[in-house]
Amino acid sequence: MVVVVEYSPYIAVPIYVMLFALGVFLFLKLVKNKTRKVSTLRLFVQIAIIFALFMGLIIGPFNQPLYLPLGPSPRQNLLGANLLGNQFPDGISFPVLVCYYPNGRTVTCPIWQLQAYIFPFWSLDRGYQVVYSTSGLEKLGIVLALVAVAGAILGRFFCGWLCPLGLYQDVISRIRKSLRIRHWQFSDETSKKLSQSRYIIIAAFLILSVIFASYSITGTELIPGTRPGGPEGTEAGITGYVNEPFCLVCPARPLCIGIEAALGQMKLSYITQIAYGPFWIEGFYLTSINVIVLIIVTILAIMYRRFWCRICPLGALTALFSSFTPFKQIALTKLVKNEEKCTSCGVCKRVCPTQATDVYERKGGDVTESRCILCARCVELCPYEDALELKFAGKTMMKSRNWLEQQQ
Repeated sequence: MVVVVEYSPYIAVPIYVMLFALGVFLFLKLVKNKTRKVSTLRLFVQIAIIFALFMGLIIGPFNQPLYLPLGPSPRQNLLGANLLGNQFPDGISFPVLVCYYPNGRTVTCPIWQLQAYIFPFWSLDRGYQVVYSTSGLEKLGIVLALVAVAGAILGRFFCGWLCPLGLYQDVISRIRKSLRIRHWQFSDETSKKLSQSRYIIIAAFLILSVIFASYSITGTELIPGTRPGGPEGTEAGITGYVNEPFCLVCPARPLCIGIEAALGQMKLSYITQIAYGPFWIEGFYLTSINVIVLIIVTILAIMYRRFWCRICPLGALTALFSSFTPFKQIALTKLVKNEEKCTSCGVCKRVCPTQATDVYERKGGDVTESRCILCARCVELCPYEDALELKFAGKTMMKSRNWLEQQQ
């Protein structure tokens, strides 16, 4: 029996916003340690966003009959359809790794969208339980426009404050610290190469999607079995479960599914039953590959702070629209350094979880770079008054304090 819970976003959303604002106020007032105030606030924001994304507080309703064997989620209300009619019904492109499958399209990972709208939905008018009224090129344009706007407004603030996989790594770091285990550091050269690899990763998977979609785009089938067809239009021979190749290795998918299952919103028993191939080599929800990748990322996150963020293709895409010319000039969220007040003590470089170096190496001005996730840890620990500032639209949101003098 399906129990339908009546839901009104007009009630839930204001209540959630008020509780969120109250929580922020209390954290700012109650946390006395100047070196942990911002970090504690960031943890609260990250957890609050988890509830907003995974519990459907923004969208609802729960317990809908869609995909009944799967559990209450995904939900039938599609946020994109509500806002944009049938133009973009998969959910709003939100530059954090929130997996499309368990999340019911409240918001959608742009990496999934970029792949899916190339193949198999380039020329199809039906997607996964949705109807499209736009072409593949138009859908891609919408995704890139939404990510570009998000990047220009908040940049990699999404990575530092809103991404569930980022929170997962931060929790790992806190556990490591509680066990008094020291983290490792990459050399500056290796760190820069890892940063560059992000663009290679996203390019490789998008090129693979274009190869899969060669018949839809050019009329030439480069790989046999990649011609869309079948009742749903997505059964494409050997690529039936590799339509979005990056999703087969993405660690966020098993993490998101685990969160949903833990919250009672998905039935893990059903998900594991429909994995295909030997050793779960492919599957609509879980694969052995992305489970293994999650395990590897977990181990590396213990050793290296925010390891995944160093190679994350979505982080690279967001950085592209916020940290490079001409987008850097119009970006609203910036990390700014005052050259006259900086003594080159190196604290900012040591505490940065992704080993961003511009904050230390550049003399002054806007020191935001593609590796910076705007977590503001450097601002929090910089011991010199106003040497570092996190600004939004030219307004100072937080700045460094001489906390050494204040604690004396």
